[in-house]
Amino acid sequence: MTTGARPRLTVVGLGADGWDGLPERLREVVRSAPVVLGGHRQLDLLPPVAGQVREPWPSPLRDGLPALLARHPYAVALASGDPLVSGIGTTLVGLLGPDAVRVEPAVSSVALARARLGWAAESVEAVTLVGRDPHLLLRALAPGRRLLVLSSDEHTPAAVCALLVDRGYAATRVVVLGDLGGPEESRREGTAGDWSGTAPRLHVLALEVAGPGGAGASWAAGLPDAAYEHDGQLTKRDLRAAALARLAPRPGQLLWDVGAGAGSVGIEWARAHPTCRTVAVESHPGRAARVARNAAALGVPGLVVVEGRAPDALAGLEAPDAVFVGGGATRPGVLEACLEALRPGGRLVVHGVTLETETLLTTAYAAHGGELTRHHVETAEPIGSFTGWTPARAVVQWAYQAPEPPTTAPSPTPTATPPQETP
Repeated sequence: MTTGARPRLTVVGLGADGWDGLPERLREVVRSAPVVLGGHRQLDLLPPVAGQVREPWPSPLRDGLPALLARHPYAVALASGDPLVSGIGTTLVGLLGPDAVRVEPAVSSVALARARLGWAAESVEAVTLVGRDPHLLLRALAPGRRLLVLSSDEHTPAAVCALLVDRGYAATRVVVLGDLGGPEESRREGTAGDWSGTAPRLHVLALEVAGPGGAGASWAAGLPDAAYEHDGQLTKRDLRAAALARLAPRPGQLLWDVGAGAGSVGIEWARAHPTCRTVAVESHPGRAARVARNAAALGVPGLVVVEGRAPDALAGLEAPDAVFVGGGATRPGVLEACLEALRPGGRLVVHGVTLETETLLTTAYAAHGGELTRHHVETAEPIGSFTGWTPARAVVQWAYQAPEPPTTAPSPTPTATPPQETP
């Protein structure tokens, strides 16, 4: 922020002790504001101030915020804890820009939880389930991991423990830390397998993961084929790993998985980083539903499934940073639409097993360059009382990268806007 510039919005974080816990400097910021925005619970904590306008957040929040902020060009906003830890501050900075918003954080619930448990910051991952599908937690599960879960409400621990038990993590230590920093702070501890009842509405859920691990515990490309529900339309793990190595997932980027089948390539792209996004395009209704189930089971329930046939189904989609075509490359217009849609520096990988697709890909390679490879995979299997090699179909892979954009000043890495803690 430019020195001396007046922010449009000052976001003040409140701890569980509310108004009483604010330093006098921030009390004066709130008292002197012509307009105060916040959740009903937070606004109710303030003492009366003559002539001050107080307005609650709109519902739905994202849709109503622009009009609210337009009505009040200068205001103070109240938030929970650190407004930039899965809080309203992130949304407001995204809408107005960092120069227009000043954030005055309280101690975050994550920091308080770590302090109560004696967990070092570098030993913990925080996962927000505020307004999100609990299956998102599955991506983070691995034996020995420490997780702090920002819960949506008092029912979140039961949902999380049910998922843990279902995935073989019933022995996971579960600690519910309620109303952290407030006079009614509480702690309840047990295991996922013996959890019952509800929790305080405001709480952080701490997990020390214990269990057998399994296919979903690795973030490496090429999960076992058995990790996926499929009908045979699956990019097998060795070819999947080869494709993802060339697609090169990067934080904040978007993949089109065209002819998704079971969705394995798009799912593993999304698992590479929490901000990696996937749109899976699949024409078969049963397979499209299966892609969504596989995505949830492997911890990326936010993967978007578009039921339709390329290239028509690609129209209107956000331009991708990478495209994988696992099926249907010979359909007229598919390859051309994918090449045209790629962002500068974008990557395209196409697989083919038929002579027709191979001809298409060798022609594309001659026209555009890139990398053309043929993959032969053989696996050892019993032959009577002996063991021999069983070959799979050879797969031709064409990998191409669009020209890089001109060098410019670096920009912030795109991040997914997280939902709010109770604002």
